[in-house]
Amino acid sequence: MEWFRDHLWETWLGVGILLGIAEMFSLDLILIMLAVGSGVGMLAALAGLPFAAQVLMAAGASVAMLAFVRPSAVRRLRVGPTLEQGHTKLIGERALVTEAISTHQVGRIKLAGEIWSAQSYDTSASIEVGETVEVLQIKGATALVMPVGELG
Repeated sequence: MEWFRDHLWETWLGVGILLGIAEMFSLDLILIMLAVGSGVGMLAALAGLPFAAQVLMAAGASVAMLAFVRPSAVRRLRVGPTLEQGHTKLIGERALVTEAISTHQVGRIKLAGEIWSAQSYDTSASIEVGETVEVLQIKGATALVMPVGELG
């Protein structure tokens, strides 16, 4: 124990390094905030402050980091592009009508290299072969489409 008292700044440094290494395994951004507090304790030890002051400063810095820095850091790390999977990635895509779509008849479109059944989003509209449409919604295996000229 006497060694720790004589080498307080090295002890704080060692604790900080151990916390930093442990953070690499947890990735919760909690242990790294405690490691920063340990760094503040090390600086207090280098300044010759009593052990109680070192502990208080390290604890204060850790709490401040957890309260003020961690929430914004977590928010920034968790934000990323949304990953669209399945049929949702086809919404907004353009397709070519290969079989006429009318009020009472489901037609066909070529969408993303595949043939899909399609209905008009506007139930009173008819869409002829060769027209370009945009996919507005997908219900099951049927795409609800609208001619590109009518979007606006």
